Amino acid sequence: MIERFYLKNFLSFKEVELNLNNGLIVFSGPSGSGKSILMNSILSSLGVSSCEASLCESSVTWQLDAEEIGIENDDINVFKHIKKEKSRYFINNQTVSKKSMKSLGSKYIRHLSLKDFSDFENENLLSILDARVQNNVGEIQKIKLNYQNSLSLYKEVKKELQVIEEEEKKIIELKEFAAFEIQKIEDINPTLLEDEELIKIKKELSKKEKVLENIESANVIFEYEYKVSSALESLDINTAFFDDAINELRAILDNAQDRFYALEDVDIEEVLNRIEELSGLKRRYGSIEEALKYKEKKKIELQKYENIEITKGDLALKVQELKKRVQTLADEMSKLRHSEIKPFTKDLNKYLKELYLRDAQVDLQEVEFEYFGKDKLNIKLNSTLLQKVSTGEFNRLRLAILVLKSEFMNQDGGVLMLDEIDANLSGEESMSVAKVLRELSKHFQIYVISHQPQLTSMGNQHFLVYKDGDESKVKELHTEGKIQEIARIISGENVSSEAKEFAKELLEVNKCV
Repeated sequence: MIERFYLKNFLSFKEVELNLNNGLIVFSGPSGSGKSILMNSILSSLGVSSCEASLCESSVTWQLDAEEIGIENDDINVFKHIKKEKSRYFINNQTVSKKSMKSLGSKYIRHLSLKDFSDFENENLLSILDARVQNNVGEIQKIKLNYQNSLSLYKEVKKELQVIEEEEKKIIELKEFAAFEIQKIEDINPTLLEDEELIKIKKELSKKEKVLENIESANVIFEYEYKVSSALESLDINTAFFDDAINELRAILDNAQDRFYALEDVDIEEVLNRIEELSGLKRRYGSIEEALKYKEKKKIELQKYENIEITKGDLALKVQELKKRVQTLADEMSKLRHSEIKPFTKDLNKYLKELYLRDAQVDLQEVEFEYFGKDKLNIKLNSTLLQKVSTGEFNRLRLAILVLKSEFMNQDGGVLMLDEIDANLSGEESMSVAKVLRELSKHFQIYVISHQPQLTSMGNQHFLVYKDGDESKVKELHTEGKIQEIARIISGENVSSEAKEFAKELLEVNKCV
Protein backbone atom coordinates (compact mmCIF):
# COMPACT_ATOMS: atom_id res chain seq x y z
CA MET A 1 0.00 0.00 0.00
CA ILE A 2 0.93 3.67 -0.30
CA GLU A 3 1.35 4.74 3.31
CA ARG A 4 2.12 8.42 2.80
CA PHE A 5 1.97 10.88 -0.08
CA TYR A 6 3.53 14.34 -0.23
CA LEU A 7 3.07 16.98 -2.95
CA LYS A 8 4.61 20.44 -3.29
CA ASN A 9 3.95 23.19 -5.84
CA PHE A 10 1.87 21.62 -8.57
CA LEU A 11 -0.59 23.87 -10.40
CA SER A 12 -3.14 25.03 -7.80
CA PHE A 13 -1.64 22.86 -5.02
CA LYS A 14 1.04 24.45 -2.83
CA GLU A 15 1.55 21.64 -0.34
CA VAL A 16 -0.32 18.40 0.42
CA GLU A 17 0.52 15.60 2.83
CA LEU A 18 -1.72 12.53 3.03
CA ASN A 19 -1.40 9.69 5.54
CA LEU A 20 -3.17 6.80 3.91
CA ASN A 21 -4.83 3.64 5.15
CA ASN A 22 -5.57 0.36 3.45
CA GLY A 23 -8.94 -0.31 1.82
CA LEU A 24 -11.19 1.98 -0.22
CA ILE A 25 -10.01 5.61 -0.30
CA VAL A 26 -12.47 8.17 -1.72
CA PHE A 27 -11.64 11.63 -3.03
CA SER A 28 -14.57 13.98 -3.48
CA GLY A 29 -15.06 17.72 -3.91
CA PRO A 30 -16.54 20.32 -6.24
CA SER A 31 -15.75 20.22 -9.95
CA GLY A 32 -12.48 21.97 -10.72
CA SER A 33 -11.08 21.59 -7.21
CA GLY A 34 -8.14 19.47 -8.43
CA LYS A 35 -9.11 15.84 -7.74
CA SER A 36 -7.81 14.49 -11.06
CA ILE A 37 -4.66 16.61 -10.70
CA LEU A 38 -4.05 15.07 -7.28
CA MET A 39 -4.63 11.55 -8.63
CA ASN A 40 -2.20 12.18 -11.48
CA SER A 41 0.46 13.48 -9.07
CA ILE A 42 0.22 10.24 -7.04
CA LEU A 43 0.76 8.27 -10.25
CA SER A 44 3.65 10.58 -11.16
CA SER A 45 5.38 9.99 -7.82
CA LEU A 46 5.67 6.31 -8.83
CA GLY A 47 6.80 7.02 -12.41
CA VAL A 48 3.51 5.85 -13.94
CA SER A 49 2.54 9.35 -15.13
CA SER A 50 4.16 12.79 -15.46
CA CYS A 51 3.63 16.11 -13.73
CA GLU A 52 5.46 19.39 -13.20
CA ALA A 53 5.40 19.38 -9.38
CA SER A 54 8.47 20.61 -7.48
CA LEU A 55 8.21 17.46 -5.42
CA CYS A 56 5.90 14.47 -5.28
CA GLU A 57 6.75 11.58 -3.02
CA SER A 58 5.14 8.27 -2.03
CA SER A 59 6.15 6.00 0.84
CA VAL A 60 5.12 2.40 0.14
CA THR A 61 5.11 -0.87 2.04
CA TRP A 62 5.68 -3.07 -1.01
CA GLN A 63 8.53 -5.56 -1.00
CA LEU A 64 10.31 -4.32 -4.11
CA ASP A 65 11.81 -6.67 -6.65
CA ALA A 66 14.42 -4.15 -7.76
CA GLU A 67 17.74 -6.00 -7.81
CA GLU A 68 18.16 -5.26 -11.53
CA ILE A 69 18.43 -1.51 -10.79
CA GLY A 70 20.45 -1.95 -7.61
CA ILE A 71 17.79 -0.89 -5.09
CA GLU A 72 17.59 -2.67 -1.75
CA ASN A 73 14.35 -3.05 0.17
CA ASP A 74 13.62 -0.99 3.28
CA ASP A 75 10.70 -1.48 5.65
CA ILE A 76 9.23 1.59 3.95
CA ASN A 77 10.38 2.30 0.38
CA VAL A 78 10.26 5.92 -0.77
CA PHE A 79 9.59 6.90 -4.40
CA LYS A 80 10.38 10.53 -5.17
CA HIS A 81 10.08 12.81 -8.22
CA ILE A 82 11.80 16.21 -8.01
CA LYS A 83 11.40 18.90 -10.67
CA LYS A 84 13.74 21.90 -10.75
CA GLU A 85 15.40 22.69 -14.04
CA LYS A 86 14.87 19.09 -15.00
CA SER A 87 13.14 16.05 -13.55
CA ARG A 88 15.02 13.67 -11.27
CA TYR A 89 13.81 10.36 -9.87
CA PHE A 90 14.81 8.58 -6.67
CA ILE A 91 13.97 5.34 -4.85
CA ASN A 92 15.22 5.22 -1.26
CA ASN A 93 17.36 8.29 -2.06
CA GLN A 94 19.16 6.46 -4.87
CA THR A 95 18.97 8.08 -8.29
CA VAL A 96 17.13 6.02 -10.92
CA SER A 97 15.91 6.67 -14.44
CA LYS A 98 12.25 7.46 -15.09
CA LYS A 99 12.07 4.27 -17.16
CA SER A 100 13.30 2.17 -14.22
CA MET A 101 10.90 3.85 -11.79
CA LYS A 102 7.98 3.37 -14.17
CA SER A 103 8.89 -0.26 -14.77
CA LEU A 104 9.01 -0.91 -11.03
CA GLY A 105 5.97 1.19 -10.06
CA SER A 106 3.81 -0.37 -12.77
CA LYS A 107 4.18 -3.76 -11.07
CA TYR A 108 2.29 -2.50 -8.03
CA ILE A 109 -0.14 0.18 -9.24
CA ARG A 110 -2.76 0.22 -11.99
CA HIS A 111 -4.72 3.16 -13.29
CA LEU A 112 -8.01 1.79 -14.62
CA SER A 113 -9.00 4.39 -17.14
CA LEU A 114 -11.35 4.27 -20.11
CA LYS A 115 -11.40 0.98 -22.02
CA ASP A 116 -8.21 -0.71 -20.92
CA PHE A 117 -8.54 -4.28 -22.26
CA SER A 118 -5.60 -5.75 -20.30
CA ASP A 119 -7.96 -7.45 -17.82
CA PHE A 120 -9.61 -9.24 -20.75
CA GLU A 121 -6.39 -10.54 -22.29
CA ASN A 122 -6.51 -14.29 -22.68
CA GLU A 123 -3.58 -14.86 -20.34
CA ASN A 124 -5.34 -13.01 -17.50
CA LEU A 125 -8.74 -14.65 -18.02
CA LEU A 126 -7.22 -18.14 -18.19
CA SER A 127 -5.20 -17.48 -15.04
CA ILE A 128 -8.47 -16.68 -13.20
CA LEU A 129 -10.14 -19.81 -14.59
CA ASP A 130 -7.10 -21.95 -13.73
CA ALA A 131 -7.00 -20.62 -10.16
CA ARG A 132 -10.59 -21.81 -9.74
CA VAL A 133 -9.75 -25.22 -11.23
CA GLN A 134 -6.71 -25.52 -8.96
CA ASN A 135 -8.83 -24.67 -5.93
CA ASN A 136 -11.46 -27.27 -6.82
CA VAL A 137 -9.39 -30.05 -8.36
CA GLY A 138 -5.78 -29.24 -7.52
CA GLU A 139 -4.14 -30.57 -10.70
CA ILE A 140 -3.97 -27.91 -13.37
CA GLN A 141 -0.91 -25.95 -12.16
CA LYS A 142 1.27 -29.06 -12.32
CA ILE A 143 -0.12 -29.94 -15.76
CA LYS A 144 0.40 -26.36 -16.95
CA LEU A 145 4.04 -26.37 -15.82
CA ASN A 146 4.70 -29.66 -17.60
CA TYR A 147 2.91 -28.33 -20.68
CA GLN A 148 4.95 -25.12 -20.76
CA ASN A 149 8.25 -26.98 -20.35
CA SER A 150 7.26 -29.46 -23.07
CA LEU A 151 6.09 -26.68 -25.39
CA SER A 152 9.35 -24.81 -24.94
CA LEU A 153 11.37 -27.94 -25.75
CA TYR A 154 9.07 -28.78 -28.68
CA LYS A 155 9.63 -25.33 -30.22
CA GLU A 156 13.38 -25.59 -29.68
CA VAL A 157 13.69 -29.03 -31.31
CA LYS A 158 11.32 -28.04 -34.12
CA LYS A 159 13.51 -25.03 -34.87
CA GLU A 160 16.59 -27.28 -35.02
CA LEU A 161 14.76 -29.55 -37.46
CA GLN A 162 13.74 -26.59 -39.63
CA VAL A 163 17.36 -25.42 -39.80
CA ILE A 164 18.49 -28.87 -40.92
CA GLU A 165 15.70 -29.06 -43.49
CA GLU A 166 16.78 -25.70 -44.91
CA GLU A 167 20.39 -26.86 -45.02
CA GLU A 168 19.31 -30.09 -46.68
CA LYS A 169 17.95 -28.16 -49.65
CA LYS A 170 21.45 -26.97 -50.47
CA ILE A 171 23.32 -29.93 -48.99
CA ILE A 172 24.94 -31.02 -52.28
CA GLU A 173 26.29 -27.57 -52.94
CA LEU A 174 27.53 -27.25 -49.35
CA LYS A 175 29.23 -30.66 -49.43
CA GLU A 176 30.95 -29.87 -52.75
CA PHE A 177 32.11 -26.50 -51.47
CA ALA A 178 33.48 -27.95 -48.21
CA ALA A 179 35.29 -30.75 -50.07
CA PHE A 180 36.72 -28.24 -52.57
CA GLU A 181 38.02 -25.99 -49.78
CA ILE A 182 39.61 -28.94 -47.97
CA GLN A 183 41.24 -30.26 -51.16
CA LYS A 184 42.60 -26.84 -52.07
CA ILE A 185 44.51 -26.60 -48.80
CA GLU A 186 45.57 -30.27 -48.82
CA ASP A 187 46.97 -29.91 -52.35
CA ILE A 188 49.40 -27.35 -51.00
CA ASN A 189 49.76 -29.31 -47.73
CA PRO A 190 51.39 -26.53 -45.71
CA THR A 191 53.14 -27.04 -42.38
CA LEU A 192 53.54 -24.57 -39.56
CA LEU A 193 56.59 -22.24 -39.91
CA GLU A 194 57.32 -23.69 -43.38
CA ASP A 195 57.02 -20.28 -44.99
CA GLU A 196 59.53 -18.73 -42.61
CA GLU A 197 62.05 -21.50 -43.31
CA LEU A 198 61.65 -21.09 -47.09
CA ILE A 199 62.16 -17.35 -46.92
CA LYS A 200 65.34 -17.97 -44.94
CA ILE A 201 66.53 -20.45 -47.62
CA LYS A 202 65.69 -17.91 -50.36
CA LYS A 203 67.83 -15.28 -48.67
CA GLU A 204 70.74 -17.72 -48.22
CA LEU A 205 70.58 -18.82 -51.88
CA SER A 206 70.68 -15.23 -53.03
CA LYS A 207 74.04 -14.67 -51.27
CA LYS A 208 75.47 -18.23 -51.55
CA GLU A 209 78.30 -17.53 -54.08
CA LYS A 210 79.46 -14.38 -52.33
CA VAL A 211 79.47 -16.03 -48.88
CA LEU A 212 81.43 -19.09 -50.07
CA GLU A 213 83.94 -16.84 -51.78
CA ASN A 214 84.43 -14.83 -48.57
CA ILE A 215 84.78 -17.99 -46.48
CA GLU A 216 87.45 -19.31 -48.90
CA SER A 217 89.39 -16.07 -48.55
CA ALA A 218 89.01 -16.08 -44.76
CA ASN A 219 90.37 -19.66 -44.50
CA VAL A 220 93.87 -18.28 -45.31
CA ILE A 221 94.09 -17.15 -41.67
CA PHE A 222 94.52 -20.74 -40.54
CA GLU A 223 97.82 -21.03 -42.56
CA TYR A 224 99.35 -18.53 -40.11
CA GLU A 225 97.91 -20.10 -36.96
CA TYR A 226 101.23 -21.71 -35.91
CA LYS A 227 103.12 -18.40 -36.32
CA VAL A 228 100.77 -16.64 -33.91
CA SER A 229 101.14 -19.47 -31.40
CA SER A 230 104.97 -19.29 -31.69
CA ALA A 231 104.97 -15.53 -31.14
CA LEU A 232 102.76 -15.86 -28.02
CA GLU A 233 105.02 -18.63 -26.62
CA SER A 234 108.11 -16.48 -27.17
CA LEU A 235 106.43 -13.82 -25.09
CA ASP A 236 105.74 -16.39 -22.36
CA ILE A 237 101.97 -15.87 -22.89
CA ASN A 238 99.58 -18.81 -22.50
CA THR A 239 98.16 -19.58 -25.96
CA ALA A 240 94.95 -21.21 -24.68
CA PHE A 241 92.80 -18.15 -25.35
CA PHE A 242 94.08 -17.97 -28.92
CA ASP A 243 93.57 -21.67 -29.52
CA ASP A 244 89.96 -21.46 -28.27
CA ALA A 245 89.18 -18.45 -30.43
CA ILE A 246 90.72 -19.94 -33.57
CA ASN A 247 88.88 -23.24 -33.03
CA GLU A 248 85.54 -21.41 -32.59
CA LEU A 249 86.22 -19.40 -35.77
CA ARG A 250 87.07 -22.59 -37.68
CA ALA A 251 83.81 -24.24 -36.52
CA ILE A 252 81.72 -21.23 -37.55
CA LEU A 253 83.22 -21.06 -41.01
CA ASP A 254 83.06 -24.85 -41.53
CA ASN A 255 79.41 -25.02 -40.48
CA ALA A 256 78.51 -22.12 -42.72
CA GLN A 257 80.37 -23.64 -45.62
CA ASP A 258 78.64 -27.02 -45.12
CA ARG A 259 75.23 -25.33 -44.93
CA PHE A 260 75.74 -23.40 -48.13
CA TYR A 261 77.20 -26.45 -49.96
CA ALA A 262 74.02 -28.31 -48.92
CA LEU A 263 72.00 -25.72 -50.83
CA GLU A 264 73.66 -26.76 -54.11
CA ASP A 265 70.91 -29.38 -54.64
CA VAL A 266 68.08 -26.89 -53.88
CA ASP A 267 66.12 -25.69 -56.94
CA ILE A 268 65.56 -21.96 -56.49
CA GLU A 269 62.56 -22.06 -58.82
CA GLU A 270 60.88 -24.70 -56.67
CA VAL A 271 61.53 -22.60 -53.55
CA LEU A 272 60.05 -19.49 -55.16
CA ASN A 273 57.00 -21.40 -56.39
CA ARG A 274 56.44 -22.93 -52.94
CA ILE A 275 56.73 -19.49 -51.32
CA GLU A 276 54.14 -18.15 -53.77
CA GLU A 277 51.74 -21.02 -52.98
CA LEU A 278 52.05 -20.39 -49.24
CA SER A 279 51.67 -16.63 -49.77
CA GLY A 280 48.41 -17.30 -51.56
CA LEU A 281 47.12 -19.19 -48.51
CA LYS A 282 48.27 -16.39 -46.19
CA ARG A 283 46.54 -13.75 -48.33
CA ARG A 284 43.27 -15.68 -48.13
CA TYR A 285 43.32 -16.95 -44.56
CA GLY A 286 45.68 -14.56 -42.78
CA SER A 287 48.30 -17.14 -41.83
CA ILE A 288 49.29 -20.77 -42.39
CA GLU A 289 47.92 -21.55 -38.91
CA GLU A 290 44.51 -20.05 -39.81
CA ALA A 291 44.46 -21.99 -43.11
CA LEU A 292 44.99 -25.26 -41.22
CA LYS A 293 42.26 -24.35 -38.72
CA TYR A 294 39.88 -23.54 -41.60
CA LYS A 295 40.62 -26.93 -43.16
CA GLU A 296 39.73 -28.73 -39.91
CA LYS A 297 36.55 -26.67 -39.61
CA LYS A 298 35.48 -27.67 -43.10
CA LYS A 299 36.21 -31.32 -42.32
CA ILE A 300 33.85 -31.10 -39.33
CA GLU A 301 31.20 -29.44 -41.54
CA LEU A 302 31.60 -32.13 -44.18
CA GLN A 303 31.14 -34.84 -41.54
CA LYS A 304 28.01 -33.03 -40.32
CA TYR A 305 26.59 -32.90 -43.83
CA GLU A 306 27.28 -36.57 -44.31
CA ASN A 307 25.44 -37.36 -41.03
CA ILE A 308 22.57 -34.95 -41.65
CA GLU A 309 20.08 -37.62 -42.65
CA ILE A 310 20.62 -39.47 -39.38
CA THR A 311 20.32 -36.26 -37.37
CA LYS A 312 17.23 -35.19 -39.28
CA GLY A 313 15.53 -38.53 -38.64
CA ASP A 314 16.28 -38.37 -34.90
CA LEU A 315 14.97 -34.81 -34.64
CA ALA A 316 11.83 -35.57 -36.64
CA LEU A 317 11.04 -38.45 -34.29
CA LYS A 318 11.65 -36.24 -31.25
CA VAL A 319 9.41 -33.50 -32.66
CA GLN A 320 6.58 -36.01 -33.14
CA GLU A 321 6.96 -37.30 -29.58
CA LEU A 322 7.04 -33.79 -28.07
CA LYS A 323 4.08 -32.63 -30.16
CA LYS A 324 2.08 -35.61 -28.96
CA ARG A 325 3.03 -34.81 -25.35
CA VAL A 326 2.13 -31.13 -25.76
CA GLN A 327 -1.20 -32.12 -27.31
CA THR A 328 -1.96 -34.54 -24.47
CA LEU A 329 -1.16 -31.97 -21.77
CA ALA A 330 -3.11 -29.24 -23.61
CA ASP A 331 -6.10 -31.61 -23.85
CA GLU A 332 -5.90 -32.33 -20.11
CA MET A 333 -5.86 -28.60 -19.30
CA SER A 334 -8.68 -27.90 -21.72
CA LYS A 335 -10.81 -30.66 -20.22
CA LEU A 336 -10.35 -29.23 -16.71
CA ARG A 337 -11.11 -25.72 -17.95
CA HIS A 338 -14.28 -26.83 -19.71
CA SER A 339 -15.44 -28.45 -16.48
CA GLU A 340 -15.07 -25.09 -14.71
CA ILE A 341 -16.46 -22.77 -17.40
CA LYS A 342 -20.08 -23.17 -16.27
CA PRO A 343 -19.39 -22.30 -12.58
CA PHE A 344 -17.11 -19.47 -13.77
CA THR A 345 -19.92 -18.02 -15.90
CA LYS A 346 -22.44 -18.47 -13.08
CA ASP A 347 -20.28 -16.57 -10.57
CA LEU A 348 -19.41 -13.86 -13.10
CA ASN A 349 -23.08 -13.30 -13.85
CA LYS A 350 -23.84 -13.21 -10.12
CA TYR A 351 -21.51 -10.21 -9.80
CA LEU A 352 -22.86 -8.68 -13.00
CA LYS A 353 -26.38 -8.93 -11.61
CA GLU A 354 -25.24 -7.12 -8.47
CA LEU A 355 -23.78 -4.46 -10.78
CA TYR A 356 -27.09 -4.17 -12.67
CA LEU A 357 -25.61 -5.58 -15.85
CA ARG A 358 -26.93 -8.09 -18.33
CA ASP A 359 -25.62 -11.66 -18.33
CA ALA A 360 -22.30 -12.40 -19.96
CA GLN A 361 -21.70 -15.29 -22.37
CA VAL A 362 -18.43 -17.15 -21.83
CA ASP A 363 -16.92 -19.84 -24.04
CA LEU A 364 -13.61 -21.55 -24.68
CA GLN A 365 -12.34 -21.50 -28.25
CA GLU A 366 -9.62 -23.85 -29.48
CA VAL A 367 -6.61 -22.04 -30.94
CA GLU A 368 -3.03 -22.87 -31.92
CA PHE A 369 -0.75 -23.97 -29.08
CA GLU A 370 0.24 -20.96 -27.00
CA TYR A 371 2.08 -20.55 -23.71
CA PHE A 372 -1.12 -21.14 -21.70
CA GLY A 373 -2.45 -23.98 -23.79
CA LYS A 374 -4.80 -24.29 -26.74
CA ASP A 375 -7.75 -22.39 -25.21
CA LYS A 376 -8.96 -18.85 -25.73
CA LEU A 377 -11.56 -17.59 -23.27
CA ASN A 378 -14.09 -15.26 -24.91
CA ILE A 379 -16.54 -13.01 -23.06
CA LYS A 380 -19.51 -11.17 -24.51
CA LEU A 381 -22.02 -9.03 -22.64
CA ASN A 382 -25.54 -10.03 -23.72
CA SER A 383 -24.05 -11.28 -27.02
CA THR A 384 -22.34 -7.91 -27.60
CA LEU A 385 -18.58 -7.78 -28.24
CA LEU A 386 -16.66 -5.94 -25.52
CA GLN A 387 -15.45 -3.37 -28.04
CA LYS A 388 -19.06 -2.29 -28.59
CA VAL A 389 -20.41 -2.06 -25.02
CA SER A 390 -20.68 1.33 -23.33
CA THR A 391 -17.84 2.64 -21.16
CA GLY A 392 -19.98 2.31 -18.03
CA GLU A 393 -20.87 -1.31 -18.79
CA PHE A 394 -17.28 -2.11 -19.70
CA ASN A 395 -15.92 -0.72 -16.43
CA ARG A 396 -18.48 -2.61 -14.33
CA LEU A 397 -17.73 -5.83 -16.21
CA ARG A 398 -14.04 -5.25 -15.53
CA LEU A 399 -14.81 -4.85 -11.82
CA ALA A 400 -16.63 -8.20 -11.86
CA ILE A 401 -13.56 -9.83 -13.46
CA LEU A 402 -11.31 -8.27 -10.80
CA VAL A 403 -13.55 -9.64 -8.04
CA LEU A 404 -13.36 -13.12 -9.55
CA LYS A 405 -9.59 -12.78 -9.67
CA SER A 406 -9.36 -11.57 -6.08
CA GLU A 407 -11.22 -14.61 -4.72
CA PHE A 408 -8.03 -16.68 -4.78
CA MET A 409 -5.50 -13.98 -3.97
CA ASN A 410 -3.17 -14.88 -1.12
CA GLN A 411 -1.38 -11.54 -0.93
CA ASP A 412 -1.66 -7.80 -1.42
CA GLY A 413 -2.81 -7.07 -4.96
CA GLY A 414 -1.26 -3.60 -5.01
CA VAL A 415 -3.03 -0.32 -5.79
CA LEU A 416 -5.97 0.36 -8.10
CA MET A 417 -6.74 3.93 -9.13
CA LEU A 418 -10.21 4.69 -10.54
CA ASP A 419 -11.26 8.08 -11.90
CA GLU A 420 -15.03 8.65 -11.62
CA ILE A 421 -15.96 5.03 -12.28
CA ASP A 422 -19.53 5.75 -11.11
CA ALA A 423 -20.08 8.73 -13.42
CA ASN A 424 -23.47 8.74 -15.17
CA LEU A 425 -24.74 5.78 -13.13
CA SER A 426 -28.06 5.62 -11.33
CA GLY A 427 -28.13 5.47 -7.55
CA GLU A 428 -28.65 1.72 -7.55
CA GLU A 429 -25.86 1.18 -10.09
CA SER A 430 -23.54 3.43 -8.12
CA MET A 431 -24.24 1.53 -4.90
CA SER A 432 -23.57 -1.77 -6.65
CA VAL A 433 -20.19 -0.46 -7.85
CA ALA A 434 -19.44 0.76 -4.33
CA LYS A 435 -20.15 -2.68 -2.84
CA VAL A 436 -17.92 -4.41 -5.38
CA LEU A 437 -15.12 -1.93 -4.70
CA ARG A 438 -15.48 -2.53 -0.98
CA GLU A 439 -15.08 -6.26 -1.66
CA LEU A 440 -12.04 -5.63 -3.84
CA SER A 441 -10.50 -3.41 -1.17
CA LYS A 442 -9.84 -6.55 0.90
CA HIS A 443 -7.08 -7.31 -1.61
CA PHE A 444 -6.23 -3.90 -3.10
CA GLN A 445 -5.70 -0.39 -1.81
CA ILE A 446 -8.22 1.46 -4.00
CA TYR A 447 -8.24 5.18 -4.82
CA VAL A 448 -11.42 6.49 -6.39
CA ILE A 449 -12.77 9.90 -7.38
CA SER A 450 -16.53 10.02 -6.95
CA HIS A 451 -19.38 12.49 -7.42
CA GLN A 452 -21.99 10.03 -6.16
CA PRO A 453 -23.14 9.74 -2.51
CA GLN A 454 -23.36 5.93 -2.62
CA LEU A 455 -19.70 5.28 -3.44
CA THR A 456 -18.52 8.16 -1.28
CA SER A 457 -20.36 6.72 1.74
CA MET A 458 -18.59 3.35 1.36
CA GLY A 459 -15.05 4.69 1.70
CA ASN A 460 -12.80 3.40 4.47
CA GLN A 461 -11.06 6.76 4.20
CA HIS A 462 -12.48 9.97 2.75
CA PHE A 463 -10.56 13.05 1.57
CA LEU A 464 -12.16 16.32 0.50
CA VAL A 465 -10.41 18.29 -2.25
CA TYR A 466 -11.49 21.94 -2.22
CA LYS A 467 -10.43 25.42 -3.28
CA ASP A 468 -9.41 28.10 -0.76
CA GLY A 469 -9.23 31.12 -3.03
CA ASP A 470 -7.01 30.04 -5.90
CA GLU A 471 -5.27 27.34 -3.87
CA SER A 472 -6.34 23.68 -3.85
CA LYS A 473 -6.26 21.93 -0.49
CA VAL A 474 -6.99 18.45 0.84
CA LYS A 475 -8.29 17.37 4.21
CA GLU A 476 -9.37 14.04 5.65
CA LEU A 477 -13.03 13.91 6.66
CA HIS A 478 -14.44 12.19 9.71
CA THR A 479 -18.03 11.75 10.95
CA GLU A 480 -19.46 15.25 10.65
CA GLY A 481 -17.28 16.17 7.71
CA LYS A 482 -18.40 13.07 5.80
CA ILE A 483 -22.05 13.85 6.49
CA GLN A 484 -21.62 17.44 5.30
CA GLU A 485 -19.75 16.45 2.11
CA ILE A 486 -22.18 13.65 1.15
CA ALA A 487 -25.08 16.05 1.76
CA ARG A 488 -23.39 18.58 -0.55
CA ILE A 489 -23.08 15.93 -3.25
CA ILE A 490 -26.80 15.17 -2.84
CA SER A 491 -28.27 18.68 -2.71
CA GLY A 492 -25.54 21.03 -3.99
CA GLU A 493 -23.87 23.93 -2.22
CA ASN A 494 -27.03 24.83 -0.30
CA VAL A 495 -27.12 21.77 1.91
CA SER A 496 -30.62 20.84 3.07
CA SER A 497 -31.49 19.11 6.33
CA GLU A 498 -33.06 16.30 4.33
CA ALA A 499 -29.80 15.78 2.46
CA LYS A 500 -27.86 15.67 5.73
CA GLU A 501 -30.27 13.14 7.16
CA PHE A 502 -29.99 10.96 4.05
CA ALA A 503 -26.17 11.24 4.18
CA LYS A 504 -26.18 10.13 7.81
CA GLU A 505 -28.42 7.16 6.96
CA LEU A 506 -26.07 6.12 4.12
CA LEU A 507 -23.07 6.20 6.41
CA GLU A 508 -24.84 4.30 9.15
CA VAL A 509 -26.05 1.62 6.75
CA ASN A 510 -22.50 1.23 5.39
CA LYS A 511 -20.95 1.46 8.90
CA CYS A 512 -18.54 4.20 7.93
CA VAL A 513 -19.50 6.84 10.55
